[in-house]
Amino acid sequence: MQAFMAPLFLLLLLCDQFLVIDGARPDSVVFPLSHSLSRSKNSNFSTLQHLKSSALHSAARHRSRRHAPERRRQQVSLPLSPGSDYTLSVSVGAPSAPTIVSLYMDTGSDLVWFPCSPFECMLCEGKPSYPPLHPPLPPPPASRQVTCGSAACSAVHSGLPASDLCAIAACTLDDIETDSCSAPCPRFYYAYGDGSLVARLRRGPLSLHGSTAPSAAPLRLQNFTFACAHSALAEPVGVAGFGRGPLSLPAQLAALSPSLAARFSYCLVSHSFQQDRLLRPSPLILGRTEPKPSEPDQDPPFVYTPLLHNPKHPYFYSVGLESLSIGPSRVRAPPELRDVDRRGNGGMVVDSGTTFTMLPAETYTSLANEFNRQMSRAGFERAAEAEERTGLRPCYFFEDRVADRRSVPGLALHFAGNASVALPRRNYFMGFESGGRRVGCLMVMSGGETAGEEEYGGPAGTLGNFQQQGFEVVYDLEGKRVGFARRRCAALWEEMSRA
Repeated sequence: MQAFMAPLFLLLLLCDQFLVIDGARPDSVVFPLSHSLSRSKNSNFSTLQHLKSSALHSAARHRSRRHAPERRRQQVSLPLSPGSDYTLSVSVGAPSAPTIVSLYMDTGSDLVWFPCSPFECMLCEGKPSYPPLHPPLPPPPASRQVTCGSAACSAVHSGLPASDLCAIAACTLDDIETDSCSAPCPRFYYAYGDGSLVARLRRGPLSLHGSTAPSAAPLRLQNFTFACAHSALAEPVGVAGFGRGPLSLPAQLAALSPSLAARFSYCLVSHSFQQDRLLRPSPLILGRTEPKPSEPDQDPPFVYTPLLHNPKHPYFYSVGLESLSIGPSRVRAPPELRDVDRRGNGGMVVDSGTTFTMLPAETYTSLANEFNRQMSRAGFERAAEAEERTGLRPCYFFEDRVADRRSVPGLALHFAGNASVALPRRNYFMGFESGGRRVGCLMVMSGGETAGEEEYGGPAGTLGNFQQQGFEVVYDLEGKRVGFARRRCAALWEEMSRA
């Protein structure tokens, strides 16, 4: 029954959508993703500070999914400095008077929203892009509020019936019974790992501008459903949700072109928290096609792992992690990392909005202990001060010479479906300056300091975007799988943007 209701719900949501594209309908479109580091106003922000900030951001985001709802409400979000996030530019409003907004691209959520004037952002001082160069504008004049009886209103209110929502919106009983109430959808609350917002749903034109190629044409979605936020906690920048929910950008794009929405991918340019390594954007490809076996292809093929169904969090891209390899040794993943149970607990979320990979405490401890054993045998000395400064561990004094790099044990992730992903060393062990000396740290974190923090359920692990650098990660929604392939991402952008 649930398998039938999901597409029906999406059909009701999109039945009045009218979406067009300027020019011929393409098989695929590429968009530039900009890293937050490339826009950072504080050039004095050190690599060590970026690491600390990203570690805090990753832990907050992951643990918010593991805590009970009442525990989350008690947490106060702190203003984190630049994290490792990627933005996508869109224009909203009529084509004759568009407003350009930058949104964080996030596969871990399913809502598209941005600030609208008047806008109040609490605990936003010290955040990147705050205060913004261009203050938020009022809701686009070409847009209108979504009504309380719409499927979109029910979706954003966690499936609350239209009758209840229209009652909250002060509709008369007669209008509720006859489904004729046109009152606006009530305001809603939406929370992330390190922030939250209150917003209203609206519907209106939205355009996505692709590559700089002369033949590139914008995608114009005439009746796109988005949210206007007038108040937020530690969230000064909007979000383009790419999750599996009915309000996400891919789900709404499906009405324009099923082929564009059936598969999308991104390829994150490796940066090591250095601005000068971000001279090219990271490509986001909608409608990504895979070369046929008969076609010559110089690139490594994708390895695929099946998507797991999560009854409690259906918008997550959850996969099963079976084990991890550290050098010649292997750490077996616990059952909660390999599958999602009937209550929606377990699995590993592939997330573009979390920086570092998060593992259950016991699995992380086994990984860190084995990594430390092999590093100690290779003669590396622990750097305790760097561990305190970054929140990452274990850390070692590391001169980053060729011999040192070759002595660091390899790390590979083994997913269900016989999909093994060997990470480049810079994706999990990076050298930097700390206390006047060169050090290096394991860039994987524990998802819970104590067993008590993990008993509430939710996803068991998160695959962060730092570990995804240098890979094209494809989300095959039609095939219900996620794929990984090593790529030179800057070169892929050049190739795709000029096609």
